[in-house]
Amino acid sequence: MLKWILVAGVLGLAGCATPAERAAQWQAEVDQMVAVFGPACEKLGFKRDEDAWRSCLLQLSERDERRYLRTQTTTSCFGHRGFFNCTRL
Repeated sequence: MLKWILVAGVLGLAGCATPAERAAQWQAEVDQMVAVFGPACEKLGFKRDEDAWRSCLLQLSERDERRYLRTQTTTSCFGHRGFFNCTRL
């Protein structure tokens, strides 16, 4: 029994991210947002690295997320007794 508790604890801790890993993930997301929406904001007349340009990035990103959330999705799960793997399409 103790063995299973230790295994569960190790697996639970393995899923945790350090602050440096979370910061790196956020930076990657920001870099992707700049790459995707930056050119559009520049075409709209905003100068790169100004507050208005950053605001444009955030607005376009939010608009894109709302559009994605409105699409119809399906979720399928398989597994047994508390161990499920679910995917959204």
